[in-house]
Amino acid sequence: MNARIAWAQKSPEAYKAMVGLETALARTGLDHSLMELIRLRASQLNGCAYCVNMHANDARKAGETETRLQTLSVWAETPFFDAKEKAVLAWVESLTQLSTHHAPQDQYEALLEHYSEAEVVNITLAIATINAWNRFGVGFAMVP
Repeated sequence: MNARIAWAQKSPEAYKAMVGLETALARTGLDHSLMELIRLRASQLNGCAYCVNMHANDARKAGETETRLQTLSVWAETPFFDAKEKAVLAWVESLTQLSTHHAPQDQYEALLEHYSEAEVVNITLAIATINAWNRFGVGFAMVP
């Protein structure tokens, strides 16, 4: 793989803006393990090797089990995730693959069965943020 731009060094303001999103997310009170599942699943879908590696490691530190990490890519086919997590993971997949999945009403309603409106906004911010990080990671060929 050819080396590409060290984007954070070339545009510190872009990096600062991304860190600002992470700072806002840290204040939401969302469960740390759930945040890492969101980040890892979106990174898997986007093919960001750097982010997959980082968020798998961070998920372990947050208490995630190997069984759940190994089956995250097939979460809907396993008994390892509860209804709340499944609602979030479905939303992650739809918003990450927006051009083909859009944001189905039934998935939105499933989120509201388990989370407040503010939590749904913050979950959506987490999904948007990791997708932005993934664009930098993939676009600039970052490797673990």
